[in-house]
Amino acid sequence: MKDGKRPEETGLNWGALDQAVGTVVRLLRNELSVRIVDVYSSFGLRYGALSTMALIEANPDCSQSEIAREVAMDDSAMVAIIDDLEARGLARRMRSTRDRRRNTLSLTSEGQRLAAQMIARAQDVEQPIHDALSEEEVKTLQQLLRRAYEAMQKSPPATA
Repeated sequence: MKDGKRPEETGLNWGALDQAVGTVVRLLRNELSVRIVDVYSSFGLRYGALSTMALIEANPDCSQSEIAREVAMDDSAMVAIIDDLEARGLARRMRSTRDRRRNTLSLTSEGQRLAAQMIARAQDVEQPIHDALSEEEVKTLQQLLRRAYEAMQKSPPATA
């Protein structure tokens, strides 16, 4: 690498940020977010609805606070997503039989169908990544990103 640029790159020199993990993660996140928002607009759901639906489906009888914690989302934002899903007949809240203070969540059959459609669209959006990387590289990338996320969660935030 010379002057902060790799030979295959075009564009500006990132200088001191060339070695920053956050810069590359942000760029990828921004690109994925723009594409996902565009693809999901036809479904008319809030941002975060698919993650919520996927977690509900994979974790029967989970609670909305468990999902909010898992996706690092504020409880009130999660309530709004669940309210929308419930109003559209995609998810149900039920009082837990084990703990009456707790609501559990499940997807309706319509919710399962819609989640499958959305997941297929998400896979289409991510296809260029899968085309550029081997299956092993994709798995490694996912593992490394999860480890990096866990490390950041365990670390105290930097103070100003």
